[in-house]
Amino acid sequence: MANLINSGDIMLNNNELVVDLELIRRLDKNGPRYTSYPTADRFVEAFNAETYSQWLLKREIGGVSRPLSLYIHIPFCNTLCFYCACNKVITKDRSKSAEYVRYLIKEMGMQANLLGKGQVVEQLHFGGGTPTFLSDDEIRQVMAAIRENFKLVEDGEYSIEIDPRKVTNETIALLGEAGFNRISIGVQDFDDDVQRAVNRIQSEEETLGIIAAARANGFKSVSIDLIYGLPKQTLEGFGRTLDRIIAANPDRLSIYNYAHMPTLFKPQRRIHEEDLPSPQMKLDILGMTGRKLTGAGYVYIGMDHFAKPEDELAVAQRQSRLHRNFQGYSTHSDCDLVALGVSAIGKIGPTYSQNYRELEDYYDALDRDQLPIMRGMELNADDLVRRAIIQDLMCHFELSKESLNIAYLIDFDSYFATELEELREYEMEGLLEISPQWISVTPKGRMLIRNICMVFDKYLRTRTEHARYSKVI
Repeated sequence: MANLINSGDIMLNNNELVVDLELIRRLDKNGPRYTSYPTADRFVEAFNAETYSQWLLKREIGGVSRPLSLYIHIPFCNTLCFYCACNKVITKDRSKSAEYVRYLIKEMGMQANLLGKGQVVEQLHFGGGTPTFLSDDEIRQVMAAIRENFKLVEDGEYSIEIDPRKVTNETIALLGEAGFNRISIGVQDFDDDVQRAVNRIQSEEETLGIIAAARANGFKSVSIDLIYGLPKQTLEGFGRTLDRIIAANPDRLSIYNYAHMPTLFKPQRRIHEEDLPSPQMKLDILGMTGRKLTGAGYVYIGMDHFAKPEDELAVAQRQSRLHRNFQGYSTHSDCDLVALGVSAIGKIGPTYSQNYRELEDYYDALDRDQLPIMRGMELNADDLVRRAIIQDLMCHFELSKESLNIAYLIDFDSYFATELEELREYEMEGLLEISPQWISVTPKGRMLIRNICMVFDKYLRTRTEHARYSKVI
């Protein structure tokens, strides 16, 4: 249970997390979310479809038996949520999805031919946009194509993002029959004023109905997404939303910080800045969220994620198997990620690749029988060791210097002498402990894990570089 330490510190969940609001306020700054390292804004256009194909060939020649994770991006939404920073296409024209599915299946076949058909897939995720913008028949088509080109393992993780306003119980049943066993539901906030301010009117009844339908159709995991920092939000209003969500008993929750960046994301220009909660209010909401969720028995996984102790994410973290990729936290660390659809980002071996962001460019490449890859990156030896460090810190809140020395043939203390000197400041703040063998993040440092990871990011060495990203909290 939550225990009040003093007016600024909240200790939660048997000392696993300390939310020090004053420390967060003082150290908060802009920084990446590290769903990859290097981050996607470092990708280059010199890495193209030909480069990617060469890496797939190396994978085949090398006899790599590493299983796959598939990501399918569906960009369409029929309404605009003002806060959204995702790559999406707003339309009510359902014929657009039919055309998109044809191209998506073509891309899938091209990828499978290069990889070798029948590659084992342990993880599948449909993201968006709104994946259920697709009709029931189109969902069947895509799943049939996946099974034609790949081998889905029986006990894999197959998840899909859901907008409760746009699906019926029949669609949830169809998704269960198609093989999906995990569902992610966008809620953001149940408060009526907040929903009107962000143009997302979604009743509590709609949400709870979809949760019940998922349970009835055998889904193993239900995840809920909330956002704090939205216009018109208050401590009391968000508290009521949390209470209702906790009562619904989801397996996982993601509590995202709204980053107001209207110069980058045009829909956010419709949000009135005077309606946004103050920085202090956001901190108060964050502290309350930690208290309520850990008090209800949820474990803090990292970043924005909480899960029940028996959930696979929590189990993987305890067993040091947790991984982080473009879809967030994952239990499958040994998978290559094949990404399909407009703007989708994949990972093969020591490379990243991203598809074209615009539908016209995506379709044009496939019409020319080329993979629609816009840019990517081949990681060098330095990138790889830094990626491993950031993965360890983000997923496990600690790293073994000796393990990195052995895996990457370095002397950690000399290789990262500059970084260790910077970390000493965080050590004095109580965020971490540095020993001859380990770097361990303390309960107080877990909410500021992005700050700690940024120390190891060689691409972030100037104030202007930090300004490219959202605030940590």
